[in-house]
Amino acid sequence: MSMKPELVEVLPAHKFDQSRLMVWLQKQLPEVGNHLLIKQFQGGQSNPTFLLETDHGRYVLRKKPPGKTLPSAHMVEREYTVMRALSEHTDVPVPNVRVLCEDSDIIGTPFYVMDYMEGRIVSHSALRALERHERLSAHHSAIDTLAALHSVDVNSVGLGDYGRPEGYVKRQVSRWSKQYLAAKTEDMPAMDKLMAWLPENLPSTDECAIAHGDYRFGNLMLAPDKPEVIAILDWELSTLGHPLADLAYYCLPYHLPSDMPGMRGLQGEDLEALGIPDEQETIARYCAKTGREGITDWHVYLAFSLFRLASIVQGVYKRALDGNAANANALEVGKRASLLAETGWKIASAGEQT
Repeated sequence: MSMKPELVEVLPAHKFDQSRLMVWLQKQLPEVGNHLLIKQFQGGQSNPTFLLETDHGRYVLRKKPPGKTLPSAHMVEREYTVMRALSEHTDVPVPNVRVLCEDSDIIGTPFYVMDYMEGRIVSHSALRALERHERLSAHHSAIDTLAALHSVDVNSVGLGDYGRPEGYVKRQVSRWSKQYLAAKTEDMPAMDKLMAWLPENLPSTDECAIAHGDYRFGNLMLAPDKPEVIAILDWELSTLGHPLADLAYYCLPYHLPSDMPGMRGLQGEDLEALGIPDEQETIARYCAKTGREGITDWHVYLAFSLFRLASIVQGVYKRALDGNAANANALEVGKRASLLAETGWKIASAGEQT
């Protein structure tokens, strides 16, 4: 199993004027030189991402997808803002961003350029691509890195206005309900139930931290030679939000099947044989690192995270139907929305009865 990102020729839906990009880069980053070779990364479902090979070395470009997108989605400008603040003011590991272009005339949509990093990306939290003795350390590093992110003082790093500091889950439920309805293609009863249940069962406590929004192994880069997180990638969904929503999202694999392609679930796996922690160990480590005595309303955070992910996946599916998805397998991915919603409703229902 490869831990290197898959590179392909630029997909037809994402082609742009490379000569125009080159002229812009030579003004903004003169060191790139006179040669430019572009390939597209596969694996993500959101903002198209490209490898730029230049005279000076390698860079990565992320842009908004072409065509009509859902409201407030694909904000590469925000990704650039949060990574720049974290790299300049904290030890939270992020790529070094170079330049932001908000002029859609250059390549059709806004984009930014960051340094390319050498490392390993393992998309499945079972971590089979790693040696068994590395897996526990990798999970520990992922949780420790998440705890470090959530411990950042947002005002001291200039991100006090990166989002509203209160009411994150309530706002997100409203936002993703609207996004789901905008991307809806067929009836999904579990989503309807969650949209009704979540506003009536919000977390009993409110907190504010930098919330990544898509914190999972597929968005974490490990060092080439050790099981240590060296970069958090894909900040498209980041904002100021409730840190426990991030933790619940990271724990979703414990609630999803391992035998369904693409779900990246851990249900049915022998965690001890794999050498990875179970959900309670993961929660306990996070609590220890963030000074918590425990977590209440865990079922609410899980149900919310599954609902939100189902809405995101439905959006991927709709974009695929419209012909402008970032990944070639988006049609397949979109079919998983109903399972996510059904799992979320089961957790919500069971939690209410306990």
